[in-house]
Amino acid sequence: MLTKKQHELLLFIHRHLSKNGVSPSFDEMKDALALRSKSGIHRLITGLEERGFIRRLPHRARAVEVVRLPDDVDSAPLVRSKGFAPRVIEGDFSAAFSGTVSAETGGGEDESIQLPLYGRIAAGTPIEALRDHNSYVGVPSSILGNGEHYALEVDGDSMIDAGILDGDTVLIERTETSENGTIVVALVDNEEATLKRIRRKGGAIALEPANKNYETRIFPPERVKIQGRLVGLIRRY
Repeated sequence: MLTKKQHELLLFIHRHLSKNGVSPSFDEMKDALALRSKSGIHRLITGLEERGFIRRLPHRARAVEVVRLPDDVDSAPLVRSKGFAPRVIEGDFSAAFSGTVSAETGGGEDESIQLPLYGRIAAGTPIEALRDHNSYVGVPSSILGNGEHYALEVDGDSMIDAGILDGDTVLIERTETSENGTIVVALVDNEEATLKRIRRKGGAIALEPANKNYETRIFPPERVKIQGRLVGLIRRY
């Protein structure tokens, strides 16, 4: 049994594939369903995949295949994949949160939102270049507020005194602004992405580590762009 939005998205993907030979982008899906953010699309896609209506093809961007359509829809025969089984993400997680966590609860069971999982954040790589369009992480919706979010894997120990360890998955709200003292994803000189606490001092911006073995780096404002702020993290044991 599909929800109304799942049904609507499945038919939109099917029509787009039939007409263009390629699945629609998440932005096109978002606009077609009149949703405010792509987080809702991630959740709908995952729901359709778990119910066996679609599957995502690995190692290919914008690669979604319609496996079957609802019984109330007549269509040409679909190419089915042998041995397809819905993907289920399992695991026990203990979460520690840093910064400000905005939560909206609806009084029912906490739904899982599928956030795009970018690669390991490390010097020399802009955030967009890290993205793997086939990797996602399930996050309880109650720990995310409004807006667009993504996840990053932490590389290194520069933020250990803030409780952020090597290998943690941090949850980032996409934004270009932040308050003083917030832990942010900062892009330096349009090429180096780093997770640090931001301080504005006079006409300069300081990116502070949370480890005494690392030095604070200071830049003029034009060299630093904020790409998101930390709202939480997931740690696997």
